[in-house]
Amino acid sequence: MKLPSFEFPNPFASFQSLSSNPSGDSVLEDKLIATISDYGRLNNADDISILVGQLEQSQKSITQPAISQKVYGRWRLLHTSNADTSSPIQRKAVDATKYQIYQDIILREKQENNDNDNELSSPQEELIVSQVVKFGENFQLVVDALASTSAYPIAELTERQRSGKFLGFLNVLGVSKIGEEALEDPNRPDSRIDFVFDEGNFQLSNFFGKDWTIPYPVPFRSPLFRDAVKGWIDITYLSDKIRIARGNKGTTFVLLKEDE
Repeated sequence: MKLPSFEFPNPFASFQSLSSNPSGDSVLEDKLIATISDYGRLNNADDISILVGQLEQSQKSITQPAISQKVYGRWRLLHTSNADTSSPIQRKAVDATKYQIYQDIILREKQENNDNDNELSSPQEELIVSQVVKFGENFQLVVDALASTSAYPIAELTERQRSGKFLGFLNVLGVSKIGEEALEDPNRPDSRIDFVFDEGNFQLSNFFGKDWTIPYPVPFRSPLFRDAVKGWIDITYLSDKIRIARGNKGTTFVLLKEDE
């Protein structure tokens, strides 16, 4: 029997190999990564926020980032602001200081029924945003969300109706921006990815000699929860190396592109 391992490599050890020309935004990107790596020791949240803001104002960010080919692939979470509106569950799921956390933005094939002949039509692509939290070498949580952009729209992702706060004070799944507060920035076209969580599983490999899949205990597909598990991320900076995004619950994310 092989129990899950809980030892992780330093998540910042390899960032220098991704550096491009040492000028302009590349210098800011490397400075941001180095500052994040010192976060636990220096508690330098203000410095991180300043660097994030400088990159967000950059004119060199890839335009229309939500539909750019550069957005696809695996991204490693380096830092999150852990906004006060986040639920206790969400704060654990995005704590990059304790776990290796990845976000996969991928296209996968889907099959749809053809209404004319009731047979499977040709495969089509759908956009998936998958959150992967690695608790150890053999133990991880994977939560998949159906995602929508102007390039891959899905009809289900209508505007979220409720903030998520129950009885005026309960915060179970986090409090979301809604209404006018949630409007897209017209100066950043095609920067938003809408999503709805669809499925989650804990995955254990070679545990008691077998691989295990245990469903995540949130009924994402239940009509009672469907509005509450809708969300969006606005990509405010994108390069070959760094992605900065702000979510519907007020959280800022800094992610590093993994090698293909």
